Amino acid sequence: MIRIVHYINQFFANIGGEEMAHVKPEVREGFVGPGMGLAKLLKGEAEIVATVICGDSYFNENLDEAKSEVIEMVKKYKPDLFIAGPAFNAGRYGVACGTIAKEVQEQLNIPVLTAMYIENPGADMYKKNLYIVETRNSAAGMRTALPAIAKLAKKLGNGEEILGPKEEGYIERGIRKNYFASERGSKRAVDMLVKKLSGEEFETEFKMPVFDRVDPQPAVKDITKVKVALVTSGGTVPKGNPDHIESSSASKYGEYDIEGVMDLTSETYETAHGGYDPTYANTDSDRVLPVDVLRKMEKEGKIGSLHKYFYSTVGNGTAVASSKKFGEEIAKKLVADGVEAVILTST
Repeated sequence: MIRIVHYINQFFANIGGEEMAHVKPEVREGFVGPGMGLAKLLKGEAEIVATVICGDSYFNENLDEAKSEVIEMVKKYKPDLFIAGPAFNAGRYGVACGTIAKEVQEQLNIPVLTAMYIENPGADMYKKNLYIVETRNSAAGMRTALPAIAKLAKKLGNGEEILGPKEEGYIERGIRKNYFASERGSKRAVDMLVKKLSGEEFETEFKMPVFDRVDPQPAVKDITKVKVALVTSGGTVPKGNPDHIESSSASKYGEYDIEGVMDLTSETYETAHGGYDPTYANTDSDRVLPVDVLRKMEKEGKIGSLHKYFYSTVGNGTAVASSKKFGEEIAKKLVADGVEAVILTST
């Protein structure tokens, strides 16, 4: 019987949502939450002997302590396999699953497995190190995620050969394997080309990355008559971070009124970002969001005006899907307010 320790966050343990993301690691005997469905699929071949639970905020904001605590909990049960998730498109959860799975693999030298949506930042960070079962972007995909996890878990636990991503359902790891093909390369290449020219389906042997292509807008004709807005992924927020924007894997952005504000001082603004040293940004937030310079340009007539709101989020580990959503919402607001140019700042 394969012994499994399962890792989940506070939400799937039914402790609570964002308001309980601070909970420290704890361990419970047997399965919890999605582990129930997983246990049924593994029945007869594997057993979830314990479930480790940790809040997403606690894990990501206390990384060394959290890893150490969880490793000790896992070690106690002497598992043959460690499973984390599924995290779907929850960014901080995905990063936590990937981080702790990699740590268990390296520290305890046992097979590990996690699962998440392909655009989860955790997938991009850890796909080369781990088997990550590809899921849908929300927990609505649980019914398809668990059978795929169970299937791969059994093979890993039994030490069986793991086939390619297409056969096993995990995210492409970018690892090449040598094999003997029945036909030489030149013939295979010509066959693919003929299929492509004929409009037939074919499978390339060398996958190319896919990048978004964004056509640039025409240049601003007269900047002295234009309303300019500021948008940042640098995490600049009013002191105290009133919207509680996460330090990594942000699930939200903030809209802040700067009408009459001439300078972002250390008494009034700070950064919520957890991916860079915040010292200089907290000392003078104009270094990330140049309100002071734009006010000067506004006064000198070099720009038409500075928009009364700025928009801010944290780019650190934030999912691509979330970023697209933020961008679409912010863009609609800017267009509605007559903004014609935007300065985007990062760190």
